[in-house]
Amino acid sequence: MGLFTRRSQDTNAASSVATLPVDPALAALTGDYVIDPAHTSIGFTVRHAMVTNVRGSFADHEGSLHLDGADPSRSTASIDVKITSVDTGIADRDGHLRSGDFFDAEAFPLMTFRSTGAAQLGGDAYRITGDLTIKDVTRPLSIDLEFNGSATDVYGNERVGFEGSAEILRSDWGLTWNAALETGGVMVSDKVKLTFDISAIKQA
Repeated sequence: MGLFTRRSQDTNAASSVATLPVDPALAALTGDYVIDPAHTSIGFTVRHAMVTNVRGSFADHEGSLHLDGADPSRSTASIDVKITSVDTGIADRDGHLRSGDFFDAEAFPLMTFRSTGAAQLGGDAYRITGDLTIKDVTRPLSIDLEFNGSATDVYGNERVGFEGSAEILRSDWGLTWNAALETGGVMVSDKVKLTFDISAIKQA
């Protein structure tokens, strides 16, 4: 079951897309959702010293979704992440990430994403586009997502789930700190992989 309208392969059929019958199961998902932080993870992976990966996450975040099953192009997403919640498992490293060398969490406490559009890639695969703001820099970001489905949990909450990823160059957002290695290369790669595993609860 898809969330977003399939693009017609017939370039002359654009006007017919809007007249396609609405999937009742898809239409039933229409509504406002709140991201459940207890069952959602927002993480990252970055290469360290050219030889291994460091993984981390942001524990404190909140967000909302609006899903429109009748007109999926009107669906939206919004996420706010508190930079002070960064956790790589090493306190000194986390402190460095919060400092002015990287996120400068005191001056810029939030990282935000606001969606601007979505497209279906096939099946339950989608690409969500939007604006990612880190520090005082806002740049476009595309996130590839898989819709994992919907369910009613044991407490009666209607849930939807997504998982996905994106790759960015941290320097595009002004995160440029680095250190040269004696053997060549740098301490921290510019490329960062972002990962998302999202559970959201439908609001009454």
